[in-house]
Amino acid sequence: MRHPLAVTMATAFLPHLILSRLLQGPHSWRWGRWEEKRSLVDEVCSIPPPPAPPWVHHPRGAGSIHPQAHTGLQYCVQYDQGDREQFSQWKAARAGEWSLGPGVEQQRPSPGPSVPSLACLPSARMATITCTRFTEEYQLFEELGKGAFSVVRRCVKVLAGQEYAAKIINTKKLSARDHQKLEREARICRLLKHPNIVRLHDSISEEGHHYLIFDLVTGGELFEDIVAREYYSEADASHCIQQILEAVLHCHQMGVVHRDLKPENLLLASKLKGAAVKLADFGLAIEVEGEQQAWFGFAGTPGYLSPEVLRKDPYGKPVDLWACGVILYILLVGYPPFWDEDQHRLYQQIKAGAYDFPSPEWDTVTPEAKDLINKMLTINPSKRITAAEALKHPWISHRSTVASCMHRQETVDCLKKFNARRKLKGAILTTMLATRNFSGGKSGGNKKSDGVKKRKSSSSVQLMESSESTNTTIEDEDTKVRKQEIIKVTEQLIEAISNGDFESYTKMCDPGMTAFEPEALGNLVEGLDFHRFYFENLWSRNSKPVHTTILNPHIHLMGDESACIAYIRITQYLDAGGIPRTAQSEETRVWHRRDGKWQIVHFHRSGAPSVLPH
Repeated sequence: MRHPLAVTMATAFLPHLILSRLLQGPHSWRWGRWEEKRSLVDEVCSIPPPPAPPWVHHPRGAGSIHPQAHTGLQYCVQYDQGDREQFSQWKAARAGEWSLGPGVEQQRPSPGPSVPSLACLPSARMATITCTRFTEEYQLFEELGKGAFSVVRRCVKVLAGQEYAAKIINTKKLSARDHQKLEREARICRLLKHPNIVRLHDSISEEGHHYLIFDLVTGGELFEDIVAREYYSEADASHCIQQILEAVLHCHQMGVVHRDLKPENLLLASKLKGAAVKLADFGLAIEVEGEQQAWFGFAGTPGYLSPEVLRKDPYGKPVDLWACGVILYILLVGYPPFWDEDQHRLYQQIKAGAYDFPSPEWDTVTPEAKDLINKMLTINPSKRITAAEALKHPWISHRSTVASCMHRQETVDCLKKFNARRKLKGAILTTMLATRNFSGGKSGGNKKSDGVKKRKSSSSVQLMESSESTNTTIEDEDTKVRKQEIIKVTEQLIEAISNGDFESYTKMCDPGMTAFEPEALGNLVEGLDFHRFYFENLWSRNSKPVHTTILNPHIHLMGDESACIAYIRITQYLDAGGIPRTAQSEETRVWHRRDGKWQIVHFHRSGAPSVLPH
């Protein structure tokens, strides 16, 4: 007779033919292993379960095995690894506090007989692994949205018939760091269960792709819905910001800082009137302990960045309240408090807290609304209002008697223009990024770039570079700035070479610089005398114009004081007979900073010997 637990587990794994064959009887090739496990299973199941949270489903009554232990047994049968050790862990968990191990969050099992996700397991495997493939459980339908590095499509869970939104990330070119970010996003989303936050239901890895299964929200962006309304008042703005603050408060209570609050991440659950506002996109979110303040990197979207981030000071939860202040300002008048096409000037405005309430649009806004904005846009983060305090502000807590109910048509009109501007920028950016990725950009990962663009210097030197965008979410600004600095000094070096300016060239080279280049016939050249010969003799006979282009520069930062740049160099010139010529070489230069000045310490150039200096 088949063991009762074997029957239960065979039923749970009915779709998996291999596993069902595993439990067919004593003639099965794995029956011996099963018999060995059975006594261990009985021992685990004999321990009474601890008091469970309200959401835990015990389909077999109070004496049944805990769902997470049940999942563990299934996992053990399926993979047949570390049996005794795994059962010892589950036994300890069942007798103790049911700890699932560090870094793994408890998952709410689906009601009914469905098998909980393997994301619950106390395993060294990634928490995002599930026991079945995405293609077996879900069916994909139309595209809902598209970014530079992912696509969102409607999907249906086949057995339940439930609709979801699947964020599909191409993982083939993701770096190790990008994989860590993806795991972080999934881990954070699992923590957050709130009616004003788009909920993550599953996280599945398949070869080449990762799937994040979220709530299907069909109402579109909050700001787009507002401009379509026939009536919009200050009281409506109060209700919107209240829901946003409720979501932010939940995040902060769970130790999460969003870091990228902006209109694009504020969605509506449905197109029904009064649909809930949903906070989305936790790709830049971080986990903090209590009121921890630290430097977590330069991250956010330019117009919504807080002063402390721009100053590169330690920061924490208050950055989200600053962004809420910017959003509330826009909700009331349709344009942002800080605005400049030049990013440097924009940042100066933000750091100075240089905003105001100009007439006539602000004349009809209540003083209480302005007061809340002022408390959110307080430069000192320690004095900035918290989410809990903001929810108690009279303009929100006593909305019906404090907030104005007058229709704000001018706000709607301004908001339409604001939406159009940001949509255009977003469309341009997505197109450029998609083109860059399609062209085989080697950066991979989730770096957001503008694609290839040209910069010309006064000496006819062109530098074609891949740079971070200033119109969308940015991260690791320190890295970006340092790479731009390396590109700039390389451009200056090439300019000196093109102009035959040996004095400027030597200032950018270490006296003991080493080099491998075709003219040295494979020998390592040390010092500057070899290069001086080419400058003095070639340029004394050749004053023809030289045009240099650098293609596809790739920069590798090596600590704070060293960097390496590799690129393809195209040089156009006129030979002695006045005939245009073109030379190409692959170059690598190693820079080192001493006393605040960058100098070349080594370079390597491949290609045929040229008639031009280097």
